[in-house]
Amino acid sequence: MNEQDLKMIGEMVEAVVAVQRQELRQFKDEVIDRFDRAIGATEDNLQHKLDLVVEGQQMLAERFERLEGRVEHVELMTGQQAGQLQGIAVSLNAHRADTEVHSGYQVRED
Repeated sequence: MNEQDLKMIGEMVEAVVAVQRQELRQFKDEVIDRFDRAIGATEDNLQHKLDLVVEGQQMLAERFERLEGRVEHVELMTGQQAGQLQGIAVSLNAHRADTEVHSGYQVRED
């Protein structure tokens, strides 16, 4: 092998290395592009799921507020009914205590 053959082999090796470097750069760019797309899709999917969770939480909060309103209404009605029952009990006790004032009524304790 002479110097010219070695030079030619060196140029061939450099050409092959240059091609390999170019292919490696392309491969790296493809990997980065695929990774970016996968991350983007995952991010979109995660954002969608988070949006659904937020929407569900808002619905639960609204239902809870409506339920609180109903409970307050029931408590108010129960308080009013308790007051009415207490008034009836007082009236009934007064009636039982003095049946002569309430003529025409008969008190029976069965």
